[in-house]
Amino acid sequence: MLPNQVRLIIVSGGDIASTNQADVLLSNYSWFRMDDVEGLPSYSLGQIRMWIHDDGVLFEDDLDKRWNLATGETVIEAIFPSRHSAKSGKPSLTLHPIGVPQSDFDEVPLYGGRGGSAPPPSPRISSWWRNLISMVEGTDLEQQFDLSLEVTHHGPWISVPSIFVEVGSTEKTWGHLGAANILAELIAKGLGLSDGQEIGVWDEQKNAGEPVIITLGGGHYSPRANKLARNEGIWIGHMLAAYAMPFIKPEDENSIPGGNWKNSLNVAIESTKRAFPNGNIICSMDRKAFKGWQKQAIRAHLAELDIPLLKSKSILELII
Repeated sequence: MLPNQVRLIIVSGGDIASTNQADVLLSNYSWFRMDDVEGLPSYSLGQIRMWIHDDGVLFEDDLDKRWNLATGETVIEAIFPSRHSAKSGKPSLTLHPIGVPQSDFDEVPLYGGRGGSAPPPSPRISSWWRNLISMVEGTDLEQQFDLSLEVTHHGPWISVPSIFVEVGSTEKTWGHLGAANILAELIAKGLGLSDGQEIGVWDEQKNAGEPVIITLGGGHYSPRANKLARNEGIWIGHMLAAYAMPFIKPEDENSIPGGNWKNSLNVAIESTKRAFPNGNIICSMDRKAFKGWQKQAIRAHLAELDIPLLKSKSILELII
């Protein structure tokens, strides 16, 4: 990192899952209180920054540029402690990238973000996922919370690699202190707050050619990515649920299907490439999630882009 580069933890005030994680980080490590940024509390620790907003940030776009404008520092990464909501109500600890690539460009997405776009995914997703699993194993949380990656979804728009670190899924568990502690320590460990040894940093020379997986299809909790990311040497980029690849079937079977599926796929690939320069970008598809004509269109488009589409077995053979 250059001297003026920082990694920014963005806290949502009014979200107890977010503020609890921030409180743990502030209590356990020696932060310096900076001048307020945009009138909001801000802290520094080495080249890590914490910015505490008054409320949620899903619609707070360009936070990296706004920080730079106020401080002169260049944000190279964003971490968002947050709550997770789900109709199931299941207690959960989740990690995910952000973006709404399936939306129309002129659409105002319901939960923030820039229509038809997705920020770069954090290269830390897979390594933090493995660490989260090992940190929870053997604790009381193991029986109380499901662990999962989530697919790419919601805002805000930001230009730098980003990750949401979440406690779910209802008011009953958003304020769970044990969950806040484990996720705060995951962030601290990942950013090297204790020993300076970061986890999940992509080096375009050292890591050149390593497999970076974009998953296609399946549900919101991305079981394919959950399994693949457990393996050391596998990096995870964007994860597109089936709903994030909307198709319109053409009347002529030889025509390219309509819908935003192609833009969603293009955006996921280009955004992942920005996060993993020199990475070996590979797609992995849940074949049961798509109809035959949809799979055919996906395969043809990936072939045009020279992006491999591999089964899980073939992907794992790359790291043996």
